[in-house]
Amino acid sequence: MTHESVTAYELVVSLRPLLTAEAAAEAPGSGAEPGDLEQAVWLRLLERLDTCGPPSDPPGWLRRAVRTEVRRTRRGARRETALTGDPADTGRHGPEGLALAAARRRALRDAVRRLPGRCPELMEALLSPCDPTYREIAGELGISQGSLGPERSRCLGCLRRLLTREVAAG
Repeated sequence: MTHESVTAYELVVSLRPLLTAEAAAEAPGSGAEPGDLEQAVWLRLLERLDTCGPPSDPPGWLRRAVRTEVRRTRRGARRETALTGDPADTGRHGPEGLALAAARRRALRDAVRRLPGRCPELMEALLSPCDPTYREIAGELGISQGSLGPERSRCLGCLRRLLTREVAAG
């Protein structure tokens, strides 16, 4: 099944049995209901289809997505605490927290655009919501896959120095 020729409907129909089985297998250990895991993974698939198109390996992507949702559920369960104080105080998920997170993302993207050489392209690819593999990034940028790691390290060093100067100046 080539990803160009598959419709979203065909993808859902073909993946439904696998998702049902994966969610049923993973749910007991995560504390989540299988139906909740399935729904979360379907949402991730819709987000991916909207931004990046269908995955190149739909069954592999689905298995990874289920495991990601299980980890997210476990982390959420560990963080849950008794509700005390003002119920309207939602902390980092409230309007202020969301605004601060958006501002941090904008500042990071602005800093990435100011990096030298190929660094902006490489960092944008690494930050992509499509989560491309090193092979895909190397192909897109026209560089060898083996040089991607050292290039990434160099770019991250440049970004770290740039942001350190800005924080110190601010």
